[in-house]
Amino acid sequence: MGTDIVAAAKGVIKGLGGAKNIKSSEPCITRIRCDLVDMKKMDEATLKKAGAIAVVKFGKGVQVVMGTLSDNIESEMRRQMKR
Repeated sequence: MGTDIVAAAKGVIKGLGGAKNIKSSEPCITRIRCDLVDMKKMDEATLKKAGAIAVVKFGKGVQVVMGTLSDNIESEMRRQMKR
């Protein structure tokens, strides 16, 4: 069973506090790096439910470790957020 990219992207957006809370996002090989408006709006449990292997927080940024599909998931996030 493969990863549902559309559902994973939707879950990551929700877990990061919604599209308006995401200042920027950038994919890496195994993670999605994001700068957030308000870190308090981020919900780690929702990110894990969306498939996150780990969540690394730093300042107003977060790295959501999604594995090798991170690039595809981040592209779908941009499509859903119309960016």
